[in-house]
Amino acid sequence: MASPSTAILALAVALVCAATAANARFTAMQWTPAHATFYGDETAAETMGGACGYGNLYATGYGTDTAALSTTLFKDGYGCGTCYQIRCAGSPWCYRGSPVITVTATNLCPPNWAQDSNNGGWCNPPRTHFDLSKPAFMRMAQWRAGIVPVMYRRVPCVRRGGLRFALQGNPYWLLAYVMNVAGAGDVAEMSVRSGRGAWVRMSHNWGASFQAFAQLGGRALSFKVTSYTTRQTVVATNVAPANWCLGLTYQARVNFS
Repeated sequence: MASPSTAILALAVALVCAATAANARFTAMQWTPAHATFYGDETAAETMGGACGYGNLYATGYGTDTAALSTTLFKDGYGCGTCYQIRCAGSPWCYRGSPVITVTATNLCPPNWAQDSNNGGWCNPPRTHFDLSKPAFMRMAQWRAGIVPVMYRRVPCVRRGGLRFALQGNPYWLLAYVMNVAGAGDVAEMSVRSGRGAWVRMSHNWGASFQAFAQLGGRALSFKVTSYTTRQTVVATNVAPANWCLGLTYQARVNFS
């Protein structure tokens, strides 16, 4: 499946927020024990792409501060975009002062049933595990450790700019990757509207992508996005202009709080 383009062509002209709960703002959670490993090398080339579909992580703004989540946290892709603070804890390989790193979930660390969960099968359910990029891992511990105990907590995602929608598909099928999501960072539901037509509910495809089987070309596109965690809904009006093209990325003016 094609990776989203990194060109950002348009700004949304309007955005309305509504919350289904009294307090939809996401706040940091409690520190919890887990373990962390790393994959790839110092260039983080192996982290590009990934199960969330963010493509080139440098170009899409995520950089090397990323993690692949075990199945328990990945939640069939609904964990994509979530943010965590992690610090090495209780290992001689930890750097002095226990520096805290902040990472975004961009990939899945799949189970390895051929190995014991405590000896190689680090991402086997129900374990909570972070497989970090090597640059991120090396900011809190010596890479020779391979695996270290950590404390982690989920935190709000701080993003610059608005929601980004990378469009793929064909004239009868629209596939939208949602990126740069602030607040809880995750997405549960999406709908799309072409011009002043009716809202079309999009189904979850994989990772951070949602799809609609409809002919939507020739008119401006608006999107309705709901957070998986807070249920906060954002309506981004006319994000993509009437002459929008597949393979391009369009940016809304405002993000989740």
